[in-house]
Amino acid sequence: MMIGSKVDYNINDLYIPKDSKGDNDYQKSFSATLTIIIRNKEGNIIKKYKQKSHSPTANFIALMLPITFYNNLGNPLAITTVSGSTINYYPNTNTYYYEVIYPNNLNNYNTYIVNIMVGSGSQSNPYNAYNLNAPISNGSGTGQLLYSSPDTPTEITISDNQAYFIVSQSLTNQSGGTITISEIGIITSIGIMYSYTVTMYGGNVLVWYDVLSSPISLSNGQSATIYYTFSINA
Repeated sequence: MMIGSKVDYNINDLYIPKDSKGDNDYQKSFSATLTIIIRNKEGNIIKKYKQKSHSPTANFIALMLPITFYNNLGNPLAITTVSGSTINYYPNTNTYYYEVIYPNNLNNYNTYIVNIMVGSGSQSNPYNAYNLNAPISNGSGTGQLLYSSPDTPTEITISDNQAYFIVSQSLTNQSGGTITISEIGIITSIGIMYSYTVTMYGGNVLVWYDVLSSPISLSNGQSATIYYTFSINA
């Protein structure tokens, strides 16, 4: 499968250590991996990094089960944006008529994924994370990285008993110094419309978050391409 211009690695080419328990007992039906390819100023690959990804956030889970949340709590589903604001969602009832608009293209994003954001901090409980601990902003100034637009798949790849898709994004260090990356998150744009007044509420939402097992340092002029691979095995 091609996403953007190319995929330049085999999803199985980097070894990930087995989990301490359970991997040898069954075949996982769902898995997620995080791969990072580091290049020097000339564009040559100088390092490959890969780890298991385990960390959907509370926002991700809530968006899959909004009616369950409403029935159990008796309150609207509260989705927290990266800025800390709250989007309240009421499932269709006799009193309210709300619709989840996903993706939210009010800001003319080219894809449902706004950004694969990187940061220099960490959080011990990814479930409760609504933003990165220390996000690295876009730019070429001190402490910044230049982000490309995210690449998203146009189809799901089927290979033997596996189906998978990959989302990726590249970033380049032109800050003049070395920048350390220790956390990564996937941010989407969510919109909710209140049909009675045709009012739209929305914002950017962190739906996936990982702390790197080993932080990665990018020297000035180096670039990194981040790949999230989501796969299902039959």
